[in-house]
Amino acid sequence: MQASDRRTARIVGWLFIGTFVFSIPGLLLYGPVLDDHGYVLGAGHDRQIALGAFLEILTVICNVGTAVALYRVGKRHNQSVAIGYVASRIVESTMIVVGIVSVLSVVTLRRELAGSGADAATLVVAGHTLVAVHDWTFLLGPSFCAGIGNGLLLGYLMLRSGLVPRRLAMLGVVGGPLAIVAAAGVLFGVYDQNSHPQLLLTLPEIGWEAAFGIYLVARGFTRPSVVGHRGEEAALAAPVAA
Repeated sequence: MQASDRRTARIVGWLFIGTFVFSIPGLLLYGPVLDDHGYVLGAGHDRQIALGAFLEILTVICNVGTAVALYRVGKRHNQSVAIGYVASRIVESTMIVVGIVSVLSVVTLRRELAGSGADAATLVVAGHTLVAVHDWTFLLGPSFCAGIGNGLLLGYLMLRSGLVPRRLAMLGVVGGPLAIVAAAGVLFGVYDQNSHPQLLLTLPEIGWEAAFGIYLVARGFTRPSVVGHRGEEAALAAPVAA
C-alpha cells in the first residue's frame, strides 16, 4: 500500500472520530434551548449555546472532510458511489448548519427582544418554532443522510472494494437501512424523535461509523487499491492518439 493511502486512511479515521468527539457534546450543550420552551424569556446560557454551535461547526468540517479525503481512494473502485458519498455529506452538513442558525436565532431573540416590551407569548412561540426547525434538520441531516451516505453508500463502497474487512463493511450496509427506517418512523409519527425505538434502530449505524474510524486509525486500509493503481498505470502507459 502506498504511503499516501495509509495517510489518507488515518486522516479519514480521525475525522470520523472527530464527528463523535464534537457532535455529541455539541448537542448536549444545546440542552437549555432544546429542552426549555421559555428559554427566550429566561436568564439564558448564551456562552454554553455558542460553544455548542462552535462544536457543531467543527462537526461539519469533519463531515465534509471525511468524504473529500476518501474520494481520491474511493473513486478508483466506484466513482459514482464516491461522488454520491461526497454529495450526501454536503447535504447532511448543510442541514446541520441550518440547525445551528436556528438555535443561535433563539439566543438572538432572548438577547434583543426579551424584556423590551415584546409580547412574551409571541416570543415563546417564535423560540419554539426555531427549536422545531433544529429538530427537523437533525432528522433530515444526521439521521436520514447518515443512513444513506455513511451507511448504504460508504458501506457498499467498502464492501465492494475490500478496503476494510467484509464483516465490518456489512455493518454499514445493514446499519444504513435501519437508520433510514428509524428516521422514517419519526417522520411518520410512529414514535417520537430520540425515543428508544429510534435509538435501537440507529445503534448499528452508530457502531459502524465508530468502528470504521477506529479501524482506519489503527490498521489503515486492508489492502491497496490494486484496481485503481493498475488502471492509472495502464492509462499512463497507453500511447497518446495523434
